[in-house]
Amino acid sequence: MSIKDGILIENQREADNTRRIIERLKDENASWKPHQKSMSALQLASHIVELHLWLKTALERDNFNFHTDYVPLKAASFAELQDILAKGVENNINFVNSTDENFWLQTYTLKAGDHVITTLPRIGALRFIINNHLIHHRGQLSLYLRMLDIPVPGLYGPSADEA
Repeated sequence: MSIKDGILIENQREADNTRRIIERLKDENASWKPHQKSMSALQLASHIVELHLWLKTALERDNFNFHTDYVPLKAASFAELQDILAKGVENNINFVNSTDENFWLQTYTLKAGDHVITTLPRIGALRFIINNHLIHHRGQLSLYLRMLDIPVPGLYGPSADEA
């Protein structure tokens, strides 16, 4: 299997998992948060979707600077997020298919202003900066579902609600 094939498979599976969480949330849950320091459900879901979009928007360049390149996604509803995610997956597929294997091995740098956060191969940035980050936040959002008494879908196996 090529690097690109692996990326495409993982991109689709993770997007499907995110979609299964987001489609269960209703706009009446948008402002809910479990703690005053937490993001609201809509803010957290928006951040997760924007991380999916980063496959293309952040990795198509050689570096990403939070001070100049980051624009937070602000969706008005969970339905809007589902649409953004679906379009983002299509963009990701087209982007990945437009690259060659060497592209994923090239050096990528994540910065905050002049501070270099990390420099690593682009494939490592995909795993470390994007996928692990979105999986972490999606885990948080699944807990929001539990606390809102909304059945949690199985993501990597059945959930307690599917047993």
